[in-house]
Order: sequence, then structure tokens, then C-alpha cells
Amino acid sequence: MDTQWRDKKLYPALGIFTILSLLYFSFSDNLNFSFPQIFLRQPKMGFVGVNKTQFVIKNEDPKTHSLTFQELYINGWNSYWLMEESVWESSRYRVSEMLRRGAEMGLNVCRTWAFSDGGGPNDLQLLPGVFNERVFKGLDYVIVEARKHNIRLILSLVNNLNAYGGTAQYVRWAQEAGTNVSSSGDAFFTNPTVKAYYKSFVKAVVTRKNSISGVKYSEEPAIFAWELINEPRCESSSSAAALQAWIVEMAGFVKNLDQKHLVTIGLEGFYGVEKTGSFGVNPGKWAASLGVDFIENSAIDNIDFTSVHAYPHSWIQGINSDAKVEFLSHWVDSHISEAEKILKKPVLFTEVGFPSSTQKEGLHDRNIYLKIVYDKIYESAKKRKAGAGALVWQLLVEGMERYGDKFSFIAWKHPSTYKLIVQQSCRLLNTSSQGVSHRKLNRKDHCLANAS
Repeated sequence: MDTQWRDKKLYPALGIFTILSLLYFSFSDNLNFSFPQIFLRQPKMGFVGVNKTQFVIKNEDPKTHSLTFQELYINGWNSYWLMEESVWESSRYRVSEMLRRGAEMGLNVCRTWAFSDGGGPNDLQLLPGVFNERVFKGLDYVIVEARKHNIRLILSLVNNLNAYGGTAQYVRWAQEAGTNVSSSGDAFFTNPTVKAYYKSFVKAVVTRKNSISGVKYSEEPAIFAWELINEPRCESSSSAAALQAWIVEMAGFVKNLDQKHLVTIGLEGFYGVEKTGSFGVNPGKWAASLGVDFIENSAIDNIDFTSVHAYPHSWIQGINSDAKVEFLSHWVDSHISEAEKILKKPVLFTEVGFPSSTQKEGLHDRNIYLKIVYDKIYESAKKRKAGAGALVWQLLVEGMERYGDKFSFIAWKHPSTYKLIVQQSCRLLNTSSQGVSHRKLNRKDHCLANAS
């Protein structure tokens, strides 16, 4: 045996392979070279597409290259902090834990930030077109871990709010560069320099090659969709036309870079004053003055599905819980109906957030409101209508409480809410044609184990 190995000169090769393996697993974060394709084995996933008002998973037969389609209904969550916590090796385990626990609950989509704009050491974009590779590798890790757990990601590309830099940071960069740009936040949607900065960032993200898997983001099936901007709002309703033009331009830009992934806007779902009779559904008159319009914005050709948020406790003050329940019920019904009849696109409730502090008849507020959303999504799914799913805001794991707000929670510490989430996952799975593809992940078995 020893002679055979020596004769074939395999000892040196084995020694080199062993050394490289130890280097990779011990110091891969600090090395300038990598061996991703050698060590990483990723599960197969199909890309998500849209068939009229439904999401479908497109599976390609490797021999015939023919496509088959599986219906996909979404039960998911938000954890905006995944990239930030993946920057450092010491905290990555919390990201893995969140994705693992999400999968255990039968959740299939997670929405998270793919942006962090500013000059801080943990920001992704330090200056326009200047990127922090260490942070980019954190995003690489999030994507690889999501695919490992059969979770798909909605990656948001900029914040309309000031957290993590946001649109205001882009405007400041332009001002610092000597560009004649208004200090109004609406300049983000109109100024050519600012728009060029945004396009440069989007191109860097969408065309990136994952340093761990070796897969380009544009070729990565674990990415569900690109979200252009989180909660766009204008300072004045007079900027509505500028926002509409910006969405048209940027949706087309992303589609030119990446034809395989879906694109959405990131809307909260507010209606404009004169565009539709539905503006009365808004949570208040203030919502119609923000320059956004659910129907007009969502009707753009390169927008594959529309999004809606739901925060009755933040949006509406001075009314009792029964009135908030009535508002939420009407809010969800209206958007599902218009997505079905007018837009003819799926609608995904990408943020639904409710507190757990108050109770009514022994039930937590969160469960009362979340059940309304879940039941309406389920009824729509049974009828193959446009209500495609909902993402709860937001889930944490132990040690991540600093990212929380009054709507954030650790699901397994709230047994009744945990059970509600799992039941929704299971009934949507049973309603769709995707159950067979998930049996290998024991999601069916998990549903049976958690059935009431």
C-alpha cells in the first residue's frame, strides 16, 4: 500500500491538499484567495417567477432543459440586521441561527438590507462607488446561509429613512462633491448625479460574484427579488411625477442587469389623492400627500409584484382597537382586490408589524392582528387570487435585541404567536403545489408535528 502511494506520488498532493484545507477553514476571512467551489456544496433551487397573480418556482430539467412550475405562497419575515451581523466571524452564528429557526417555522422568504451607506467602518458603501469588501463578504455569507436553509431573500437596495445612511446620504455626497443639488430629500429622485450614484451601487451589488460560493448574485436562486427602496415617500405630493419616473428608470436599469430575478418597489401601499377613489382607504389624509400611489406606481411594466406594509398602531392615533381591526381588514382586502382586478400582479405584504404589550380577552394584540392578515392571505391563496403572502416585522434571536423595536420579537419566546406562524406556513404549503419539493427538508413533517 505504501509503495503504491509513493509510486503514484500521491503523498505530496495529499499533504498540499490538507494544508490548503486547514488554511481555508481557519483563515478564509483573512485570505485574498479562496476555494469556494471545492468545499461548498449548495442545494438546488429554482428561480422564482410570476404567472399572472401568482408566484411560481421555475424548475429546469437538466437533461431536456424544459421548465416545470410550482405555485409558491409566501410566509416569511424581516430581519434587516443579517448583513451587519455577518461582517464578523464571531457574530455570524446568530445569522445562521435566525435562518435555521425561520426554516423550522416553515418560513420561506426573509427580507433584509443589502445597503449601509456612509463612512463608518461597518458600512457597505463608504463613498459613491467605494465599497467595503469585508461588509460585502458579510452579505455573501447571508446569501449562502439562506440557500443552505432553503430560504429566499428579498434584498432592499436603499433606505428612504435616515437609518443606515439612506437617500439623505446620497444627497450629502453629491453636495460634498460640489454638485448643485437641493437639500430636499426629493432630490434623490431627480438629481442626475445622485441617480448615477445609486445606479453605480446597484450595479456593484447585482453583478457581484459571491466570494464564498463563486455564484454571481444575478445567477443566485436564493435571491427572491430586488427591492428598489424601502418605503419611498416624497416631501411633497408635487414630486409624485418625479418618483414615478424614478421607479420606471431604476426598475428598467435593474432588469437590464439581471433578467432572472423579480423587481419590486418597496411601497407601504398608500394611495394618491386624485389617482384613484381608493385614497379613502388610507390611514389618514396625510398618507395621500406623500407623492406615492399604490396603483400607479405598481402598474409599471418592470415591477413584477407590488408590496404593502401594515402598521395600524403607528399610522393611526386616537382610535380604539376595534377601529384598528376594521382598518386593517379593509386595508388588506383593498390591496388584494386591486392587485387582482387592476394590477393583475401578486401583492406581498412585506412588513406587517403589531405590538404584543396589550391584550384583549386573553389574546395578545399581535396575534389578533396577525391572524387577520394571515386568514385573508390564506383565503386568497385557496382561490388562487393575488394575495401572495406576508412577512412579519421583525424576528430576532437571543443577543440581537438591540435591533428591536416595539414590533420586534423572538418568536419561540411567544408560544401562541409561534404556533400561529407555523400554522400559516403549513396551510399555505398544503394549499400550493410546492409541498413535494419541501419534504426533503422535513417541512411537511414539521407541519404534522405542529398541527393543532
